[in-house]
Amino acid sequence: MKDDAPKFARRFYKETRAVEVEGGHGVLLDARTLRTPGGVVFVAPTRAVAELCAAEWAAQGEYIAPASMPVSQFAFAALDWTAKSRGDIAKYVASFGATDLCCHRAESPADLVAHQAKHWDPLVAWGAEALGVGLPVVSGIIAANVAASELARLEAHAAALDDFRLTALGQATGLAGSALIAFALMRGRLTPQQVFEAAALDNLWSLEKWGEDAEARARLERQRGEFEALGRFITALNQ
Repeated sequence: MKDDAPKFARRFYKETRAVEVEGGHGVLLDARTLRTPGGVVFVAPTRAVAELCAAEWAAQGEYIAPASMPVSQFAFAALDWTAKSRGDIAKYVASFGATDLCCHRAESPADLVAHQAKHWDPLVAWGAEALGVGLPVVSGIIAANVAASELARLEAHAAALDDFRLTALGQATGLAGSALIAFALMRGRLTPQQVFEAAALDNLWSLEKWGEDAEARARLERQRGEFEALGRFITALNQ
């Protein structure tokens, strides 16, 4: 029988620790300097990020499971990918201006329409005030007609971030389906739990209305976990 189980590298170190290195903070696995999958020396902008990554590596068992180290994966992406693709990521974030979850509302039923307005209207207003970005609220799923100047502002806000924060923003935007929710997380307007509730609003409403579904709940819990990991990453970047 073919073994389709994922193959993980065996743990090769005993201890981990965060250390100061040129340009920031690194991680040692015993005496070895941690490197990204792309071979780049791991250098985090804050000690808190390095300590979170060191803790994730310390928590590994006999085998190293990358999926169990989300903060390390965010940091690796910042060093291996974002550093070379900043323009693409900023445009990706801005592209959500035309399809932002917070701006695309249901036409019915009335209680869902009211529920969306209650939770998403404040985020649309916050985006206009804090980001200077006015996104139209529309019904349905067809992309909205958003002025190029509004999308340019979103792109400029994204491009102004450093590689680590831009990585977090891009991840949060894709996970939420919303640039507004992602910026609200980045700027502390929403907690990770509030971000999850805003991003999963429709699905949470459906479960409450029609009853639990094990597969849907499992997907939501994975989404919640990803937002919590992003929250830890962002908090550590600001320490």
